[in-house]
Amino acid sequence: MAAPVIGPISGIDHTLVGVGDLEAARATWGRLGFTVTPRGRHIGWGTGNYCIMFPGDYVELLGIVDPGQFLNRLDTMLETRGEGFLGLAFAAPDPDAVHLAHPDLTEPPKDLGRLLELPEGTVTPRFSLVHFKPEATPGLSAFCCTHLTPGLLRRPEWLDHANGAIGLEGVTVPAEDPAVLAPAYEALFGPAALQAGKGRLDVRAGAHDLRFVAPDRLARRYPGLEPAPVMTVLCRDLAGTGAFLQGQGISTLEVPGARIVVPPEHANGVILEFALS
Repeated sequence: MAAPVIGPISGIDHTLVGVGDLEAARATWGRLGFTVTPRGRHIGWGTGNYCIMFPGDYVELLGIVDPGQFLNRLDTMLETRGEGFLGLAFAAPDPDAVHLAHPDLTEPPKDLGRLLELPEGTVTPRFSLVHFKPEATPGLSAFCCTHLTPGLLRRPEWLDHANGAIGLEGVTVPAEDPAVLAPAYEALFGPAALQAGKGRLDVRAGAHDLRFVAPDRLARRYPGLEPAPVMTVLCRDLAGTGAFLQGQGISTLEVPGARIVVPPEHANGVILEFALS
């Protein structure tokens, strides 16, 4: 399905994975073959992160660094749901355009920054967030992110991953009745971006795919795993990725199609899927 014109939202900027121990998560994703950036800390909040950067998107490992400060409910989510996929940020070149296009579904843009602890000194990447009202993105926690200091986000050495990963393909989210979600996502992305099938709804967001799939269908595709969100990462050489993971002693699951699946116990509660670019 070709990428349709979707207005002010241009794709997926990053996914968020909630973790109970940031340093342990950094080691976990390093063992999976990802290069992890230096630590970041949100200004005025008690949360911090490590990021896995790709040329056009990234994965954020989000954890608590100061429980006495504002945590944006991360502590509650970790206590009630455990580690795993928290949601995603859509990419938006212009946050005001998102709010103007969907004034009844969004809050006005808010700026935020984080301290990024580089070896040569701390820098401050800044971004603008547009939060959706709950009814705007049913079945998914999502917001829009515009980077105000993009030059601080990526260095060549951060984009080189030992497992051959080169970017996000998309996300698959369990949904009891995907069909009922269609009107909300049509409002955001337009009818051309949606493709429905039995027990599934596919939403094309720029170069990325957002899939809502009934739990029974997920169980059939990923046998032996409890239905959970799936994060699909593209790689240059699937055989090379598989060999790397095997060399790290990480068990993988065989699924239909050219895919390698890492069970959630090896990826902080996320089903991590590798696909050939």
